[in-house]
Amino acid sequence: MTEEYEVDEQKQAAADVLFSYSKFAMACIGNHTRPTDMRLHLMKEISGMPTSLKGRDSSRAASPDPLGESSSSGTARLDKTDSFRAL
Repeated sequence: MTEEYEVDEQKQAAADVLFSYSKFAMACIGNHTRPTDMRLHLMKEISGMPTSLKGRDSSRAASPDPLGESSSSGTARLDKTDSFRAL
Protein backbone atom coordinates (compact mmCIF):
# COMPACT_ATOMS: atom_id res chain seq x y z
CA MET A 1 0.00 0.00 0.00
CA THR A 2 2.76 2.47 0.86
CA GLU A 3 4.50 1.61 -2.40
CA GLU A 4 1.43 2.70 -4.38
CA TYR A 5 1.28 5.90 -2.35
CA GLU A 6 4.95 6.67 -3.13
CA VAL A 7 4.36 6.06 -6.84
CA ASP A 8 1.36 8.39 -6.76
CA GLU A 9 3.46 11.04 -4.98
CA GLN A 10 6.18 10.75 -7.63
CA LYS A 11 3.62 11.08 -10.42
CA GLN A 12 2.11 14.15 -8.78
CA ALA A 13 5.55 15.70 -8.27
CA ALA A 14 6.39 15.13 -11.95
CA ALA A 15 3.08 16.67 -13.01
CA ASP A 16 3.71 19.71 -10.79
CA VAL A 17 7.17 20.23 -12.29
CA LEU A 18 5.81 19.94 -15.82
CA PHE A 19 3.03 22.42 -15.05
CA SER A 20 5.50 24.91 -13.55
CA TYR A 21 7.87 24.56 -16.49
CA SER A 22 5.08 25.07 -19.01
CA LYS A 23 4.10 28.29 -17.23
CA PHE A 24 7.77 29.38 -17.36
CA ALA A 25 8.01 28.56 -21.07
CA MET A 26 4.84 30.51 -21.84
CA ALA A 27 6.16 33.49 -19.86
CA CYS A 28 9.36 33.42 -21.93
CA ILE A 29 7.36 33.29 -25.14
CA GLY A 30 4.98 36.01 -24.01
CA ASN A 31 7.81 38.35 -23.04
CA HIS A 32 9.85 37.51 -26.16
CA THR A 33 12.86 36.71 -24.04
CA ARG A 34 15.39 33.92 -23.77
CA PRO A 35 14.97 31.43 -20.91
CA THR A 36 18.36 32.46 -19.47
CA ASP A 37 17.27 36.12 -19.35
CA MET A 38 13.98 35.15 -17.72
CA ARG A 39 15.75 33.06 -15.06
CA LEU A 40 18.13 35.94 -14.29
CA HIS A 41 15.20 38.34 -14.09
CA LEU A 42 13.34 36.07 -11.69
CA MET A 43 16.41 35.51 -9.51
CA LYS A 44 16.99 39.27 -9.28
CA GLU A 45 13.32 39.89 -8.54
CA ILE A 46 13.32 37.33 -5.72
CA SER A 47 16.50 38.78 -4.19
CA GLY A 48 15.16 42.34 -4.37
CA MET A 49 17.64 43.60 -6.97
CA PRO A 50 16.38 46.01 -9.63
CA THR A 51 15.58 44.21 -12.86
CA SER A 52 13.77 44.72 -16.10
CA LEU A 53 13.06 42.64 -19.16
CA LYS A 54 12.19 45.80 -21.11
CA GLY A 55 14.74 47.53 -23.29
CA ARG A 56 16.41 44.36 -24.48
CA ASP A 57 15.38 44.87 -28.10
CA SER A 58 18.85 45.98 -29.18
CA SER A 59 20.57 42.98 -27.60
CA ARG A 60 17.89 40.65 -28.92
CA ALA A 61 18.26 41.99 -32.45
CA ALA A 62 21.98 41.21 -32.36
CA SER A 63 21.34 37.69 -31.15
CA PRO A 64 20.94 35.14 -33.93
CA ASP A 65 18.56 33.07 -31.83
CA PRO A 66 16.07 35.07 -29.72
CA LEU A 67 14.78 32.04 -27.82
CA GLY A 68 18.21 30.88 -26.76
CA GLU A 69 18.08 27.55 -28.55
CA SER A 70 21.39 26.22 -29.75
CA SER A 71 21.75 25.47 -33.42
CA SER A 72 23.04 22.01 -32.56
CA SER A 73 19.92 21.03 -30.64
CA GLY A 74 18.80 18.79 -33.47
CA THR A 75 15.31 20.28 -33.60
CA ALA A 76 13.98 22.19 -36.55
CA ARG A 77 12.82 25.72 -35.86
CA LEU A 78 9.46 26.92 -37.12
CA ASP A 79 8.89 30.21 -38.85
CA LYS A 80 7.15 32.80 -36.70
CA THR A 81 4.03 32.55 -38.84
CA ASP A 82 3.85 28.78 -38.30
CA SER A 83 4.66 28.79 -34.58
CA PHE A 84 1.91 27.72 -32.22
CA ARG A 85 -0.69 27.50 -34.97
CA ALA A 86 -1.87 24.19 -33.55
CA LEU A 87 -2.63 25.79 -30.20
